[in-house]
Amino acid sequence: MSIGASLRASFARVRVLTGLFARSKRANISLIFGLSLIPITLGAGLGLDMARAMIVRSRLTEALDAAGLAVGGTAGLSQSQMQTMAQQYFNANYTTDQSHFGTPTAVNVSKTGQVITLSADVPMPTTLMRIAGMNTLTVHATSQVTFGQTKLWVSLVLDNTGSMCQSDTNPSANAPCDPAPTGSKIKALIDSTTSLLTMLQNAAANPGDVQVAIVPFVKDVDIGTTNAGASWIDWTDWNAANGSCTISGKTSQSSCQGSGTCSVSGRTSQSSCTTGTCNISGKTSQSSCTSAVGTWSSFSGCNISVSPNTKSVCQSTHGTWTVGVWTVGVWTPAQHSTWNGCVMDRGSDSGPDTTNNYDVEDTAPGANTSSQFPAEQYSNCPEALTGLSYSWSTLNTEVANMKAGGSTNQTIGLVWGWHALTNAAPLNAGSLPAQTSRIIIILSDGLNTQDRWYGDGSNDSSQVDSRMSSVCANAKADNITIYAVFVDIGGTQGNSSVLQNCATDSSKYYDLTSTSQIQAAFAAIGQQITNLRVSQ
Repeated sequence: MSIGASLRASFARVRVLTGLFARSKRANISLIFGLSLIPITLGAGLGLDMARAMIVRSRLTEALDAAGLAVGGTAGLSQSQMQTMAQQYFNANYTTDQSHFGTPTAVNVSKTGQVITLSADVPMPTTLMRIAGMNTLTVHATSQVTFGQTKLWVSLVLDNTGSMCQSDTNPSANAPCDPAPTGSKIKALIDSTTSLLTMLQNAAANPGDVQVAIVPFVKDVDIGTTNAGASWIDWTDWNAANGSCTISGKTSQSSCQGSGTCSVSGRTSQSSCTTGTCNISGKTSQSSCTSAVGTWSSFSGCNISVSPNTKSVCQSTHGTWTVGVWTVGVWTPAQHSTWNGCVMDRGSDSGPDTTNNYDVEDTAPGANTSSQFPAEQYSNCPEALTGLSYSWSTLNTEVANMKAGGSTNQTIGLVWGWHALTNAAPLNAGSLPAQTSRIIIILSDGLNTQDRWYGDGSNDSSQVDSRMSSVCANAKADNITIYAVFVDIGGTQGNSSVLQNCATDSSKYYDLTSTSQIQAAFAAIGQQITNLRVSQ
């Protein structure tokens, strides 16, 4: 029986009792007083039980809302799977004492289009209203969860640096770490990103309405070895650092071509090698050398090498003038098929191109080498990025394969996240569909430590922050919404102002102090960008 029906039955009983009292001829003061207690008690009971019913309904609704958001954030569920998940989340969130307030019925779940509806009842035991024969009040609640935003391009820019090996209980863990250790930041990131992908997949009304790019970053970004033949790769530095030399032990082009060998043993420089020498001491020209003969000493023999070493042979043998041949090393670059896929910041070896600012823009590469992407054989090259895709299995596989190691360069991660949302080389996202939002979500656990030019231990890493601030401003000016998540275990590093300022506004910046908070932060962002909301 519902709350309304129960109330109508109670008042009907009151009217009956009141009518009997009015027709009685034998009523006395005690009877009048006794009968007056009935409506007073019923009124008090009604107020108490209604208050209890409102508490039950409020908690019932909260538990249904939580269950609805969980079901709405999970793609591909059958009806029975939706029912099971909804019940599990409802049970976990409904905390009312069931021995006093009643046991809820099973949650009912239905989905129509982009709307998920959940409902449940609680037959709540009454207190004073039992006097009127009303033993329970049926409390009913309904919740609806709706997807509003259905077209999204999302770049997930994810920190894969060495400090992501750390955990709440082991904040000094060694790196690199592969596979991701249980409890580590990288493992929490993998799990949280997987959940976010599920939510994004479920938000698409049609295949392709929601597309996601994954951009793992360290000091470099891995764009994939399949791009080895691309015209927009600059191989200058890579060719100079990877190859073989005809001189043993020379492992770079500069060391190979900057040195050589002499045909005369003991000559270690080109000048000493190619300057003539005489085997007769004191003879400094070819003519004086070859016109002189050896000198015989009864103690040490001939002062030049002769055979046999006799006085007559010595004194008849002319000096020999020797000029060495200097051979410079030959450097042969390695095959580009051996490249591991990593690229550095765009610019030149001497620093960023502050005229064109290629390292903080999404400008398409051209003939200018500063606009091209310089290959590097970085030892901690991360998992290769994936451009915009709605192949959810591919995206999930990439996330599962992430590993942690290397230095932090948030700038290069952000700019490649921007490239992924741009209809130009190198990633060629295609034309932006109408009413599609472009979003970058960046998660990092530390401060910038190194890029192509700065922060290697001798330079100021604040220069990396400066480049990062520029790319954030440029991307936001291109109408890209940026969410920034800073993971700082225990708050030991303090606030990351550069990440905070990178976010589109303060509501889109998350300052986390525990790995366990990553899941909640990504869930909150997912709800915002998909507009998954409790609509009723």
